[in-house]
Order: sequence, then C-alpha cells, then structure tokens
Amino acid sequence: MHHTPGPPLRGDDPDTIADTIIARVGRDIVLALPLGLGKANHVANALYARAVADPSLALTIVTALTLEKPGVGSDLQGRFMGPVVERVFGGYPELDYARDRRRNALPANVRVEEFFLLAGSQLGNPHAQQNVICANYTHALEYVLARGVNVLAQLVATGPGADHQPAYCLSCNTDLSGDMLAARRAGAADFLFVAQTNDELPFMGGYGEIDGDDIDLLLDSEQCQFPLFAPPREPIAASDYAAAMHIARLIADGGTLQIGIGSMGDAVARCLILRHRHNLQFREFAQALAPGGVASPGDQLEVFSQGLHGVSEMLVESFLDLKDAGVLTRQVAGKVLFGGFFLGARSLYQRLRELSSSDRRQLAMCSVLFANEIYGDEAFKRQQRVAARFVNKAMMATLLGAVVSDGLADGQVISGVGGQYNFAAQAFALAGARSIITLPATRTSKGKTRSNILWSYGNTTLPRHLRDIIVTEYGVADLRGKTDAEVIAAMLAICDSRFQQDLLDQAKSAGKVAADYQIPAVWRNNLPARINGVFAQAGAAELFPTFPFGTDFDPQEQRLLPVLKHLQGLSHSKLRLAMTAARGLSRGPRAEELAGALARLDLASPGSWAERLLQALVAGAWHRVYPPLSPDPGTAGSR
Repeated sequence: MHHTPGPPLRGDDPDTIADTIIARVGRDIVLALPLGLGKANHVANALYARAVADPSLALTIVTALTLEKPGVGSDLQGRFMGPVVERVFGGYPELDYARDRRRNALPANVRVEEFFLLAGSQLGNPHAQQNVICANYTHALEYVLARGVNVLAQLVATGPGADHQPAYCLSCNTDLSGDMLAARRAGAADFLFVAQTNDELPFMGGYGEIDGDDIDLLLDSEQCQFPLFAPPREPIAASDYAAAMHIARLIADGGTLQIGIGSMGDAVARCLILRHRHNLQFREFAQALAPGGVASPGDQLEVFSQGLHGVSEMLVESFLDLKDAGVLTRQVAGKVLFGGFFLGARSLYQRLRELSSSDRRQLAMCSVLFANEIYGDEAFKRQQRVAARFVNKAMMATLLGAVVSDGLADGQVISGVGGQYNFAAQAFALAGARSIITLPATRTSKGKTRSNILWSYGNTTLPRHLRDIIVTEYGVADLRGKTDAEVIAAMLAICDSRFQQDLLDQAKSAGKVAADYQIPAVWRNNLPARINGVFAQAGAAELFPTFPFGTDFDPQEQRLLPVLKHLQGLSHSKLRLAMTAARGLSRGPRAEELAGALARLDLASPGSWAERLLQALVAGAWHRVYPPLSPDPGTAGSR
C-alpha cells in the first residue's frame, strides 16, 4: 500500500522527497501531474533527474498541458519577446522533461503521456505525437487511473486551519485531483500524494480543501517557492470583436455561460459588459455588424437585470471582469461561478488572493465531472444551467457543420479535445442550451489567405450530428435541426466572400445543394474591409480597445505589437519586405515617433548592415501602421 493515513512527512529538499518516493513505490514510477498550472515542478524535476541518471528506473509521466516559456526566436521576434519573457516568466522553473522532449532528448526509460498539449507546441515531435491520449476531459480520470498511477504530485495552497494547524487546498486544480483523492479514500486507487506548497496560489477552500492526512509527502521550502506561470492576456483584433458581438446577442439574461481562455473569451466578456453598461452603443454596433445592417428577430440585446451564472471547466479572468461589471450575478446555491481549474495572467492570481471572504464564497472550485457533464446530481444541474451557452473556439469547420479543433488531417495533434465535445453534448442534453463554436473565417499561411471553412477535412473534433451554432466575424450560422442543404447555405453566409463561390461549387458537385442555388447578395460582402470599417467609426477605439482588461505589455510594447504583426504578414514575400524596408529608408526613422520603439528593440544605433535592415523594416512598417496624422489605436493601461 502506497498511502498511509496520517500527518504528511514534511521536507524542504526535493531530492530527498524523490528518494523517499522511490523507496515507497519502487523503481517503476507512474507520475500524475495536474493539467496546466498545478504541477509540482521541483518534485517532477527531481524524479526526472533520478531517471536520467539511472536507466534501471522507469518513469512514466501522465499529464496534460505542460506549460513552457515561449521561445523568443531570433531577429525582431527575439528582440521584442526576450525582455517580455524575462519580465513575465522570469523565475518560473522549467520542467526538465519538457525541455528534453522539445530537443528529442528524452532517455529511453522515460515516457510522457498527455491528453491535451500546449497548442501547437508539439507539432513534428515524435515522442509527443506518439504518446498523446485522445480523450474527452471527463474521461481523463478513468484513463489516468488505468495507467497505474502510483504518485500524484501537485502544487497546493496553504491557509490557517483549526487548532493553529495549516490548512491545505488544491487551489488551481480541483478538476481531476479532487476525484483522484476521493477514489483513493474509497479504496478504488492507491498512490502517494506528494504536495508542494506555493505561496502565490490563492486558498480557494470549498471542494478543493483537503485534510492534511490526505498528503503523504509535503515539500515545503522557501528555496522551492516560485512565481506561477502567467501568460499575458492577448490583444483583441477587430475580427475577434466582431465575432464576440454576434455571440453577445445570443446570451440570454438569466442564463448560464461557459467561455475559454484567450482573446475570444476576453472579447466576449467585453461585449457583454458593453451590452450591460453601454447598451445604446452596443445596439448600434450590433446593428452595424449585422449582414445588411438588419438584426435578427431573436437577438438578445437587453441589459442584464437577472444576471448570468457561470459553469466552466476553466475559471478564466474574464469571469471576474464580468462579476465586477455586475453581469455575473445570478447565484445558484450561493455561487455565481463553478470552475474546475484556473490559469491566467498574474493579475488573475492576485485578484483571487485578494478576494473578500464574501466574494470568495461566491466562487466554487469543482470537479471537471461536475462542470462538463450533467450526470451525477442531474436534477440540480438541470435547474442550475438555465439557458446555457457553451462558447468554445475551433480552428476550422466544414460546410456540413463538422468542427476541427484538436488536430490536422495527417494525424498531428495540435492540442486536444479537452471539454469541447463534452459541452457540445451537454448543450443537446439540457433544455434551452446551445453550443456556440467560434472561429475566424480565414487564416494566413505562408503569406496566403486561406479559408477556415472547408468542404471537408480529414480530422473531426465535433461530428456534424452535433452541429449547433457556428460564429465567424461575419455572422451566426444556426445549424441545429437543419437539412444539409440549409446547413450549407447558412455556413456559406458566414464565409469570407473570396471563398464562397468555390465552396458552393464543391457542394453542387457533391449534389448537396440545388444546381440553381445562388448566395444572396447580402452575404456577398463578407470581407475584412467591411469589419474594419465598422470599427473605424468614431468612438469605436474607446469601446473596443486592444486590451480592455489591461495587459502585461508596457505602452511602448503595445504600440509595437501591430507593427510586428504587420511585418509577420509580409514574411513570406521578399518583394513586399523590400518595399517596406525602402519605405523606412526613404522616410527615415522619425525620432519623435520611432525613437522609443527602436530603442526597445535595441535598434536605435545599428551596428551592422543586418541591423540597419531591421531598423528600416520597423520604420517602414511603423509608417504603414501609423500613417501621418492618424491617431494611434486605443489601448488600456498596463498592469
């Protein structure tokens, strides 16, 4: 038996903890690490070091979403990202197995299995691609236990407990760990629970609070404290805001909301706040973005008098913004939000740590099985999840309504299924619920614009029999219960117009659309210029800022972001790069506008022809993004 009930064995040295683990469980270690933030990095690194040094020790790591500092690259990307990475991620201890996997240098006695990958991080990596476990989030617990896990190592938060004894909390990862510990208490699993304290983790209490007797080994050391992994909030583009405005008019007052991390989640939150606090302007922009300027009869445009309730596998910071704005106010069992795990910018962790006791009681960490399924306490969940809207992002969709979110046609995995299938299925199981999948209508690849809506694709995350609502920047396609021909027409209506005719021709060739069908004229202007024109209106910059909730990028970096994005879009055209550099050389680096930007990139005084070229590119792109007499785009202040 691995677990022995009683007070934890405390230690302040991860190497000693690793030796104790090996002595207790043997030389075949199956180590479970929580998804995302809650990994006990020092414990994992100590065990990995033992396996590297001793080939007779077998180490299998079962986890998801291994977090890695972003690479800084070279040239302009490195000059820009280097200081950002150091400022935002400095002090975060790298996971050594992740570093070696990235280099294809894992020893033969170590295997890393993940059911969700950091998006795009493992493309072309043989070990990672061969050891992906394709799983719905709600099935992951069963799969993890079936792998024979004998060690669970997790970060925990501490707080004051009874009788002057410390209390412990799973904090950021109640998603699966709480259920693993419950299974162990019930005798259905047997493993060592190794906890590592982290002072930056907020003590959330509730479902995540655990008894000290649950912990077998406790790494509690000042030397092992570290800043939590904190990816900055992303800039929001006009296309994101357009899609978010469409989504915001699908959310019913008094309903239930699930959203994810990233620019789209922030954009949806911002648009819901605009609807609540600046309702007239919200209605005006919703009308302007509607195809042909005609709003749909069923649009939800009113302020939130009843408020929203949140049930989400991920507690994203946007929920706190909605709560502060008076939108997330509908309480169920005294809670306004249930979430299974959290990960976000530094401000998220700080806000959670500084919550008042009354606000903290309104946020409930829970099992992912609670958030992502209706089974188990089903009557309560049906009563709780009124008018539920599950908002998730995809990479691509087919004209027949299938959704692609986790991988490519050749089998390479981008990320994972996560909870997307769970939420789509839940939307069909709950009365009045809808699954909303959002994706940009196009992407740029190797300098070429490509449609994200395709006739067919060789990988599917959501099958077309679960097609519901799909949203792009151009509008809403309501697909539920429609015939294939109706679905195709609805999907064509939210495509970029440059690709509509080719897609229609493919549908006609397959006999899925009437031979005489034509796309109505109202849908023939689905072009970026139309979207950009709406957001170029007076007052739009203040209502739709690039960083509505603040950012870790300083003001100079905020101004540089669109410049570097512009250059990235030119990277596959030598001619356009040359023209941009020529523009920069001919106009010169206007000191009053560019001095700070060039200094930030260490290009104020170029010391070589290569640096002179980079300076010219930045200057040329700057003149394009910020033409003379043009106001800068609105941005929010830095944190």
